[in-house]
Amino acid sequence: MTKRLTYVDAIIEAQAEEMRRDPNVFVMGQDIGIYGGVFKATAGLKDEFGFWRCLDTPIAEELIIGAAVGASLVGMRPIAEIQFGDFIAPCHDQLTNQAAKLYFRSGGTWACPIVVRVPYGGGVGGGVYHSQSNEAWYLHVPGLKVVCPATPYDAKGLLKAAVRDNNPVIFFEHKRLYREKVEGKAVRMFRDREHMADIPDGDYTVEIGKASVVQEGTDVTIVAYGLMLFRALDAARDLQRESDISAEVIDLKTLLPLDRDTIINSVKKTGRLIVVHEAPLTGGVGAEIVSTVTEAAFDYLDARPVRICGEDTPFPFHPKMEADYLPQTTEMVEAAIDLVRS
Repeated sequence: MTKRLTYVDAIIEAQAEEMRRDPNVFVMGQDIGIYGGVFKATAGLKDEFGFWRCLDTPIAEELIIGAAVGASLVGMRPIAEIQFGDFIAPCHDQLTNQAAKLYFRSGGTWACPIVVRVPYGGGVGGGVYHSQSNEAWYLHVPGLKVVCPATPYDAKGLLKAAVRDNNPVIFFEHKRLYREKVEGKAVRMFRDREHMADIPDGDYTVEIGKASVVQEGTDVTIVAYGLMLFRALDAARDLQRESDISAEVIDLKTLLPLDRDTIINSVKKTGRLIVVHEAPLTGGVGAEIVSTVTEAAFDYLDARPVRICGEDTPFPFHPKMEADYLPQTTEMVEAAIDLVRS
């Protein structure tokens, strides 16, 4: 049996189930208690688990992560919420120099099983301080895991796996996906693919570090994650319908560790690669993927790899400029046609 949940409801359910399963799991962050979090991603948890397992913190992001690291050292498994990805910068020292290195500096004696939930991404009119996609900041930090689910199914399964992981996991949740409805007239992202919101009854996890081929194809590989997965799927549909081009679409799900095998095997089949993300182009996830493919599968490429990314600018506020900033389906279609027919 299955049920359909929105992305944010899947996240709430994952936290509640893990808190029931393990008394050492607790949530902490700004306004997560009575208010239920800035995006209501902890709604109802305080009523069920009480104040001490649903901790409201001061407006001090560095304190939140520092306290989470300390709690992990005495056997707790904290889930810390940072209200917006833009506000994670003050936590950088705690994440990169403390959480990420505890296992190594202690010779494997200590673990740091913390999860840092981070709403990120644009498409919500948030402007420069509430829209950044800064996941690439953490790809360069050994010791961290970085997860970016796109669907309610993966959001729940990956979050439960992250809570049980003994490594620090930064869990990026795309804000634009939180309340995509899966039934009724408001269906958008899940149009024609509502099954991605089907949640099985009972406990399940999704493996961290494993990507999925969500649509098979033969002419070009499109790699995406988060909100961009759905634009990539729309592009694949348009390519097949209007140009008879078969696109294979990969959902990365996890950025660190990166599932290189799934990407390389796909490019060996299609001979062409497009990487899509809404974070700025320079130094982004796309650069790492293109480098990986050219090193491991250069002889299989029939055309140059292409990156379709956000601009190398601060995130704009004006709706038209925001649309121009974010990768669009039409860009992916045009790029794929150019690669296949060049």
